[in-house]
Amino acid sequence: MEKHLNLKLHVWRQKNAQDQGHFQDIEAKGISTEMSFLEMLDVVNEDLIHKGEEPIVFDHDCREGICGACNLVINGRPHGPKQRTTTCQLHMRHFEDGQEITIEPPRATSFPVLKDLMVDRTAFDRIIAAGGFITAPTGTACEANANGVPKPKAELAMDAAACIGCGACVAACPNASAMLFVAAKISHLGLLPQGQPERYNRARAMVAQMDAEGFGTCTNHGECEAACPKGITLENIARMNRDFIKASFLWREESAASGA
Repeated sequence: MEKHLNLKLHVWRQKNAQDQGHFQDIEAKGISTEMSFLEMLDVVNEDLIHKGEEPIVFDHDCREGICGACNLVINGRPHGPKQRTTTCQLHMRHFEDGQEITIEPPRATSFPVLKDLMVDRTAFDRIIAAGGFITAPTGTACEANANGVPKPKAELAMDAAACIGCGACVAACPNASAMLFVAAKISHLGLLPQGQPERYNRARAMVAQMDAEGFGTCTNHGECEAACPKGITLENIARMNRDFIKASFLWREESAASGA
């Protein structure tokens, strides 16, 4: 049976990156428990517009838990109280009538607030771009089984490729580290034959770009894994560290050989 909730929201409002920002108390009444969290915000925005007030700005796109745009920090937890669930797939039946809900953007220097709950996550795009491309021979398509991939490695690569770049790991980490995100992106190619030619250069370049973007370092708190809606594991960080260390040695050897 459908139920309805009356909620008190504490929503972060910020005009732009230069504005100091503040929390605004908003009453959300008659919210169906069948709504998703973003649908609840849609209803709240319709009410604000009807009152002549500025609607809440927040990121969203697919609303299917695929794109990663919807990441909000809800009562101190990225994506809210339900594990392995994105904000857009979080339903209001997980909240109680009369509950107070604090909604804010992911907090990280490398994710500057654009407005209200919307942040600039293009730092992730630049990290991915730093990884470059894979070497692929041109010509006719290869035989499907020409490059055999052991099933365990294929499974690990697919698990890492599940990362949607939402930034929950950064928001949850006390150091605002992007290690889990970068490790997932490095792992899903580094585990496959197609990613081997640039494997170590890719690791070195992406880690360097991560540092240049101002993300913090990893101190093994583990909040990133707990907050990740796709269950990306810390094993990927260990794999990335191994690749990065080897890449550093290879780079030094190449530099010494060239007399640089």
